[in-house]
Amino acid sequence: MPEFAALTQAGRRPADEAGRPQSGLQSVAARERLGEREQVLQDEVAEECPVALSYNGISHAVMMATPLDLEDLARGFSLSEGIVDGVADIFAIDVSGDVDNGFTLDLHIHGARLDRLKRQHRHMAGPTGCGLCGKDSLQAVMQPLSQLVPRGLPAAAAVEQALHNLPARQRIQQQTGACHAAAWCSAAGDIVLSREDVGRHNALDKLIGALMQGDDGPQRDLDGFVLVSSRASYELAYKCVRAGLPSLVAVSGATQLAIQTAARNHLNLLAFARPGRQVVYHAAAGGTSS
Repeated sequence: MPEFAALTQAGRRPADEAGRPQSGLQSVAARERLGEREQVLQDEVAEECPVALSYNGISHAVMMATPLDLEDLARGFSLSEGIVDGVADIFAIDVSGDVDNGFTLDLHIHGARLDRLKRQHRHMAGPTGCGLCGKDSLQAVMQPLSQLVPRGLPAAAAVEQALHNLPARQRIQQQTGACHAAAWCSAAGDIVLSREDVGRHNALDKLIGALMQGDDGPQRDLDGFVLVSSRASYELAYKCVRAGLPSLVAVSGATQLAIQTAARNHLNLLAFARPGRQVVYHAAAGGTSS
């Protein structure tokens, strides 16, 4: 029945002047099964659309993402993938497109960084959950990183505090059950900044991009930590090291390669973070924080 499948135009959220949704949500008609009964309902779902990144007019990557905080995504992806070395390398970000047809983020970057990008010979086209699709060689994936300065583990009480506060910062997840979150937390466990996206890599890139712009970045509190609502995969550990973020805490598990990456690069890595329980897979400075 078409009323159960079609997106209702009335369900579209308000957009800004550039056509970007302001909430990351759409309302759709659906059918809810309650045992043997069924009922029609209007359900909130997360926005998802193609987002293409280009540098000085040269196409580079396409990903599926929630079309919110797109400038943050552009900055964070560029830094965490080693395309730029800092926000000063990005002169402008032009955003064009709409939800129905996708968005293009065209970054104007320093000429030397563009030359480096061309030498990398990377063209990526990947689904939402893929952080490294399109690398053209194993060497391109497993390239060495600049090691972090070892920092102490986040305090157990601080992680608990951040876990307690995270749901209140997951507006889209609370309404749809379809988004990941990445949050920058202070040493005391206060959530300073957070971002959401249907892709866990995108959520972290958005957070990194926001930290690059604001005054509340990791340089203000190097005893702070990143909290993600997903597993800790290699890509997330890699991006944290690239961005100079000293500690990664994941709600779900950690992969073997994420643990190796953390150990090689002095990244604190904790996973299975739950009330009353955290698993420490690597402590960069040794020992345990109280």
